[in-house]
Amino acid sequence: MIGRVLNLTAAIAAVAAAVAVCIVAASYAVYALADLWLTPAGAAAVVAAVFALIAVLVAWIATRKVVPKPVKGAPPPETPVEKVIGLAKERPMMALGIGAVAAFVLARNPALVSALLSGMIAGNAAKPPPPGK
Repeated sequence: MIGRVLNLTAAIAAVAAAVAVCIVAASYAVYALADLWLTPAGAAAVVAAVFALIAVLVAWIATRKVVPKPVKGAPPPETPVEKVIGLAKERPMMALGIGAVAAFVLARNPALVSALLSGMIAGNAAKPPPPGK
């Protein structure tokens, strides 16, 4: 489990480093292109404007609400599990963050995992038998 977390951390760090290198290379390319027609200060302003526009686009894509297409004849979610799945489909970034926090808390406190499991097992055993049996 720890090995998988470390591998994921290393992969995220490698991707972040690659993104940083690409951003530096792209900013230098934009600067060199703008420097052909503008002063150095103007070229730097163009680089700032281009990357500010990219940041706005990425923020807009990350924060827009995804509206699922309505399915005709499908009943509304009734169980709590279906409601959680529906919420995760509507807001996948929030679901990913909540899942990461939950995994971190459960990994740091194994007693909580055993308490949850024993509660689920005991809850199923405490149900009364259905009528007629």
